[in-house]
Amino acid sequence: MHIQEFIRYLAAEKHYSPHTLIAYEADLEQFKDFLQSTYAISHIKDADSLIIRSWIAQILESGISARSVNRKLSTLKSYFRFLIKWDFVKENPMLKVVAPRTPDRLPLFIDSEKMNQLLDSDIFENNFKGIRSKMILEILFATGIRVAELIALKHKDINTSALTLIVMGKRSKQRIIPFNSALLEIINEYVSVKKKEFGNLANEDYFITTVKGKKAYPELIYNTVKRNLQFITTHKRKSPHVIRHTFATAMLNNGAELNAIKELLGHSSLAATQVYTHNTIERIKNIYQQAHPKA
Repeated sequence: MHIQEFIRYLAAEKHYSPHTLIAYEADLEQFKDFLQSTYAISHIKDADSLIIRSWIAQILESGISARSVNRKLSTLKSYFRFLIKWDFVKENPMLKVVAPRTPDRLPLFIDSEKMNQLLDSDIFENNFKGIRSKMILEILFATGIRVAELIALKHKDINTSALTLIVMGKRSKQRIIPFNSALLEIINEYVSVKKKEFGNLANEDYFITTVKGKKAYPELIYNTVKRNLQFITTHKRKSPHVIRHTFATAMLNNGAELNAIKELLGHSSLAATQVYTHNTIERIKNIYQQAHPKA
């Protein structure tokens, strides 16, 4: 099936993140199991468009959303392009496969005032863990960076004089993000308590660490965000990505240009950023309904 060759290719040539590689591999292993158990197929060249469509139908019947199915199809598209490139197969069956339609879903975000209330509150303990929790929330809200980018951030990447930080985004694309004096204050506080906890810090040290001074991991960031967002929102999803959406929506609502937001978020195309304009339109509609005498 050449799955491992494909995963190594994505890692070496496309510089995909470990999280993405795991997702791609899981999708392909699921597809491989389907081929073997349903059609007794062991070679990928025997998987035609009809078989792929039947896999889609089976997944949809199991209750998985069209959005998740489309992500799996995206994996297959990349996979078959790789197979053709290296002459493992002659034809691409994905050219005859139509993805299921997905309903429009607006990015979930939190009101900026609520985020400010949380960050200004006294719920954070005055120790390393408490200040680290506040640091995580502050930096996500102030910059809109991704979890992987936060975890990879090092002390040398933060310029406290210029009030900028350097992040390594998807496809190893580097970008510079400005931040405000409020974030600088918590950065200084966090660095101070971290030095007391672990001694002198080298520029190469990872910025966010565990209580043992090791590099942070995704679950630490997710759990920190979820634990603290419960104080200000009833949203079912309380993830770092919600804070990223909150950052982008707040920037747009306060007059930032869409292209500037695109660069700050590290989006590869403007289409990915334009989804936030829908939130702004909904906000304007609500204001109109509340304010207009005949609404």
